[in-house]
Amino acid sequence: MIRVLLVDDHKLMRTGMRLILEDTPDVRIAGEAGSGEEAIEQSAVLKPDVVLMDLSMPGIGGLEATRKLLSRDPSLKVVIVSVHTTEPYPLRLLEAGAHGYLTKDCAADEIVTAIRRVNAGDRYITAAIAQQLALSAVAGNTASPFAQLSQRETQVMLMITGGQSLQTISDKLHLSPKTVSTYRGRLFQKLGVSNDVELTRLALRYGLIAEKSGNFV
Repeated sequence: MIRVLLVDDHKLMRTGMRLILEDTPDVRIAGEAGSGEEAIEQSAVLKPDVVLMDLSMPGIGGLEATRKLLSRDPSLKVVIVSVHTTEPYPLRLLEAGAHGYLTKDCAADEIVTAIRRVNAGDRYITAAIAQQLALSAVAGNTASPFAQLSQRETQVMLMITGGQSLQTISDKLHLSPKTVSTYRGRLFQKLGVSNDVELTRLALRYGLIAEKSGNFV
């Protein structure tokens, strides 16, 4: 039996996943979490085999949660479920140790297939993501200016464009405010922007955040 932890800040999305997986005989829902922090707490208690992880959530989000989960339990399998296929997120999550990457519009049977495959020790990347990664590699990974950011810079960028203050980011990532400011300055330099507004506009231009809410989904 494969024990799965569902992690998404939208209850409706978790409900949909639950309905899909409840009818799968070899899969059991171990629990649910609405944030990265809660996912870390729940995982320590519930000991799931696979975590279905949303990317953009309140607090540390899916990228940092994935890093922390896998640093504590390298045997855990994390599958990212996101609405976006654009760089740098798929590559950054895979570099962080995620075993799979799905889009939220994938078919129900693909979710089940991904869970089974990663539980068996394989990686599973949905076709749209695999195509983007292949095109990025062919282009020398320069198609998006965000592809040059490190994992930590990407995480800080996500939190800034999500409207979180430097102090909040400092608290969530357990870094000093000075360190966070250094990361912020470094990503500004790499992306050729001078403030948070320009950063957000650039992220919008490359489809990395949702225009309506101003947050990456």
